[in-house]
Amino acid sequence: MGRSILAVLVGFIAWTILWLVSNFAIAGAFPDAFREDGSTGSVGILILLLADSATFSLLSGWLTGVIAKRRQMAHGVALGVILLMVGIAVQAGYWDLMPLWYHLIFLATLLPMATLGGKLRQNAQGGPQ
Repeated sequence: MGRSILAVLVGFIAWTILWLVSNFAIAGAFPDAFREDGSTGSVGILILLLADSATFSLLSGWLTGVIAKRRQMAHGVALGVILLMVGIAVQAGYWDLMPLWYHLIFLATLLPMATLGGKLRQNAQGGPQ
């Protein structure tokens, strides 16, 4: 049980660090694309953010599976549920600042990509442990 909690916690922390560093780098590279409140109307930036989120969800699901060592896909699901719950809370704060399509795609990809990361790790080890 302790290893499972640690695996999901590390996956969540990894996703968060990757997201924050990526956002900082994107804002630094494209400062004119962001408003003072942190929002953007740039479709290109929004697509980049969505790609980052999907990639980080996949990677953190895989990392969660590495740490869990067994039932990696189930741990990826657990991570994805937590990412989705936190994501809903965070997106609610930006709801009026970003386009609806961005919020929906961002939220819709968290769980499946984290699950896929865990599944890929599980498959790399030859199936369920």
